[in-house]
Amino acid sequence: MQTTLTSFSVLSHPSLDRSGGRGAAPGEKPVPLVESTALLQGNKTVGILHNGSLYRLQATKLGKLILTK
Repeated sequence: MQTTLTSFSVLSHPSLDRSGGRGAAPGEKPVPLVESTALLQGNKTVGILHNGSLYRLQATKLGKLILTK
């Protein structure tokens, strides 16, 4: 069974959780979730314009993501 996520709580995300497994604090607003495939659209690299600066999001051969300015 595959689960489709539409949002997640940053503080309860396993890679960022430092609360000892307690999860997000009450009242925390969930963060929208975007699949990397939706951003990259079949490309290895995509440009992202943010506050007038150009960033590059790149997928590596090992499946990691690198964001550079």
